[in-house]
Amino acid sequence: MDIEKIREDFPQLRHNFIYFDSGATALKPIPVLQAVRDYYDKYSTNIGRGIYKTSHKATVAYEKSHHKVLEFFQGDGEVIFTKNCTEAINIVAHGIDWKPQDKIIATYLEHNSNLLPWFRLKKFGVVVELLKCDPEGNIDLNELKQRIDNHTRLVAITHASNVIGTILPVAEITEISHKKGAMVLIDGAQGAPHLEIKLNEIDCDFYAVSGHKMMGPTGTGILFFKKKYFDELNPLNLGGGTVSDVYTDSYKLVKNWERFEGGTPNIAGGIGLGAAVDYLNAIGMSEIRKHEIELTAYFMDQLRKIDGVRIHGKMEPEKRTGVVSFRIKDIPSHRIAIIADEVGNVAIRSGLHCAFLMTRDILKEEQGTARASFYIYNTKDEIDHFVEIIKKIAKDE
Repeated sequence: MDIEKIREDFPQLRHNFIYFDSGATALKPIPVLQAVRDYYDKYSTNIGRGIYKTSHKATVAYEKSHHKVLEFFQGDGEVIFTKNCTEAINIVAHGIDWKPQDKIIATYLEHNSNLLPWFRLKKFGVVVELLKCDPEGNIDLNELKQRIDNHTRLVAITHASNVIGTILPVAEITEISHKKGAMVLIDGAQGAPHLEIKLNEIDCDFYAVSGHKMMGPTGTGILFFKKKYFDELNPLNLGGGTVSDVYTDSYKLVKNWERFEGGTPNIAGGIGLGAAVDYLNAIGMSEIRKHEIELTAYFMDQLRKIDGVRIHGKMEPEKRTGVVSFRIKDIPSHRIAIIADEVGNVAIRSGLHCAFLMTRDILKEEQGTARASFYIYNTKDEIDHFVEIIKKIAKDE
């Protein structure tokens, strides 16, 4: 993998900008930007509506992106486009006919997007139980087995922690849950951009993804679900494009993914997401993973040499994604991020990372952590630059 050549595809990096916040959203390569621009420049028309040439071209390109994404995730099921991972999870939360006393099991590891939709169901009598984890992000699978009972309909679990990068054994969790009769939803926001995903092997029922974290445009997300849920899952939005016929008191839904994408979708975003998948495939997910492990190991090795720095999570880089949360003495995480930006033009995340339970209750970081997250366009030289800033902060404070 030629990193310098890859970096040429990301215009933002041309201005001495060091971006270590891909866990929030990834930078967009030129082929993705070009795909979006081509749509707006050359065939900016609605899809599934017109029979003229440009509308047909837009429709084909948008549909093709769905096929690309489904093939990328190697799953036998349906893929629908959403505006982000949060919406994808909410589609499942609102689309299932829940009954009082139904139970959902989630964990302390979860991003708020994989907690709040389930919490809201409590007012309908749904029970939500949380499985605790240790500071390294490990959950007790035996406890999970015990907690799943006859009322448990869904286990909602993250593929990888957005705070400490821990990769969870999602295939094993799915197997345990299915044996007990529970469905499984995986929040793949942090897994999909960094790991080779084989949904047929994981065998989960639902897999939610942030398209913008895998270099697609912002406002793009993905929900995969098994075919057996096609008629069981109620669409969140009904309207244009979702029906094949309307009567005086009823309607007939279309028999494809369009029933879940009511109204005019983010057409340019969907086409750009297809271009992002092409870009990732051209590099190869195994190469991306290898590069990130190398960067993560290097960064943690450098941090361990600095007095006053504490790294959160597993020390084995192969057991985590390229996400490293840390603290420097008792310095507030936001102060670290401000200094990194103002002194070194380095962008990192700080705070509770929309994972309050994990950051505050498990890691005991009331003010949050500083978090660096790496992707294919990052280098060891950039890390060296950032480490020098961290050394200065640790020394001066």
